[in-house]
Amino acid sequence: MTNELPPQPDTPPQPAEPPAVPAPGMTKRRLSPLAAGLLGLALGAGIVGGIWAITANNGPSGSEAFTLEGSFTLTKDAVPADDDCSASYDSGYDDISEGASVTVYGASGDVIATGELGDSSYKDYMCSFDIAVPDVPKGEKFYKVEVSHRGTVQLTAKEAENGKLAASLG
Repeated sequence: MTNELPPQPDTPPQPAEPPAVPAPGMTKRRLSPLAAGLLGLALGAGIVGGIWAITANNGPSGSEAFTLEGSFTLTKDAVPADDDCSASYDSGYDDISEGASVTVYGASGDVIATGELGDSSYKDYMCSFDIAVPDVPKGEKFYKVEVSHRGTVQLTAKEAENGKLAASLG
């Protein structure tokens, strides 16, 4: 017997740990340039659209509006009818009657609201019409009001908001 150990077989080196296999759906892929561009375009359009929607509903001073109220008087060629009045036929004022257009312009000259002449009454050879134009946006420095096509009357913002419109024709 000898003290020598028999030759031992060389042990092969241990294999490196196998790469981890990601769970399904967890693979990391890069977007193609086309997909990245389309995604960026969609996100940008969404952001711009959202901002537009918020600001479109909030005019210059928010969404505050008022009803412009007052009166319009026809002082010439007024004719009484059953429950209302209007201008006499072929008077040159025959466009003035209940339902005639009322246009409200802002300080920049843009149309900001429309309405019509309301109920009328006849007294002392004159026709007086009520005016109530809803949804006039607040925040203008001044307002101009036109009945039919007869020119404008200018009001301060305070006068307009407080129902101080008083116009006449004739």
